[in-house]
Amino acid sequence: MRLLDPTSQGFLRTAHCLLLAAGLLAALQARAAQPEAPTSGAGYPGMPPVLDAKNLYSAAGTNQLSSAVSGALPRVYVPELRSNDVVVIDPQTRKVVARFAVGINPQHIVPSWDLQTLWVTNNAERRNDGSLTPIDPKTGRPGKPIVVDDPYNMYFLPDGSEAIVVAEAHERLDFRDPHSMQRHSSLHVLGCEGINHADFSIDGRYAIFTCEFTGALAKIDMVDRKVLGLLKLKGGGMPQDIRVSPDGKVFYVADMMADGVFLIDGERFAQIGFIPTGVGTHGLYPSRDGTQLYVANRGSNKIHGPRHGKGSVAVIDFASREVVKTWPIPGGGSPDMGNVSADGKQLWLSGRFDDEVYVFDTTSGAVEKIPVGLEPHGLTVWPQPGRYCLGHTGNMR
Repeated sequence: MRLLDPTSQGFLRTAHCLLLAAGLLAALQARAAQPEAPTSGAGYPGMPPVLDAKNLYSAAGTNQLSSAVSGALPRVYVPELRSNDVVVIDPQTRKVVARFAVGINPQHIVPSWDLQTLWVTNNAERRNDGSLTPIDPKTGRPGKPIVVDDPYNMYFLPDGSEAIVVAEAHERLDFRDPHSMQRHSSLHVLGCEGINHADFSIDGRYAIFTCEFTGALAKIDMVDRKVLGLLKLKGGGMPQDIRVSPDGKVFYVADMMADGVFLIDGERFAQIGFIPTGVGTHGLYPSRDGTQLYVANRGSNKIHGPRHGKGSVAVIDFASREVVKTWPIPGGGSPDMGNVSADGKQLWLSGRFDDEVYVFDTTSGAVEKIPVGLEPHGLTVWPQPGRYCLGHTGNMR
């Protein structure tokens, strides 16, 4: 073997390369030892940074209440689809403390991005007089309704600059001023009949919406406002709520006809799995510690189901992607939409076909029933932890 002269240029070049390689290896090892960095400026422009890339819900943990909700009354707001009103419950006493009229067919109570207003989405099914009713969470009282076309549901851009009204009957997303609700622009999502629920990627650059009446999903580029594609669910029939996993890698999609949850790789926009959960799978809510997903099974595959169905709540472990607990409702029921309490100890859900509200103990699964009015739907527990809200009944980040 030929040895290099230590004074030669070849030796010096070789030594220099070895030193560079050693330095690079040391840098990579040091980087690997560091905690995974949060999502950086590559996300949606102006979106608050993700604090923990392993748990995008970390800022909405147990009792992590923002100063923005200071002074808000602890209340549960329940929209009643066929009563055209909102019932207000004191979560401590479990008593109805108020009731007020809103618009036609109130569907969901949606907290605003800045946490200052609760919006009632009155979509006036098969009519043209939809509206949004604002509620002041500090007084619990409604304000003057704003005329808005078909507001079945509502979300917000990740930077809070615009509201996204989901006009279900028109296969359309309306981008509006988040306060005045004046419409700025619209995006037609052709082929997505019954567009209604959504969740956002960890970086906020895209969202996936469910298409209830075509058994499909729509992926929307939120930066360039365009449809990236439609995905027909294999074995699905009527997708409902959707929530992203804490690490942002997998979207969980409740399907009312499939009786379970589909797993979707968000980046590849591909179906990768399915978890059976119960009859009429509908609503999805992460636990306050971000380790579990509460799945509301409405007890029927019908849009207008019978009373006292086989309703239940299944608890999915995010790490194993398996159901670890199932909580039935004694005597039957129809759990639909709702929220987890600020302390994480209760799961509040509307009982849509039974005209009642359920309060589940998240430790034992024991359930309490509270009678309300006609066809309660997307209730909201307030205040909730988090820095801002992306919409629905409290998609907090």
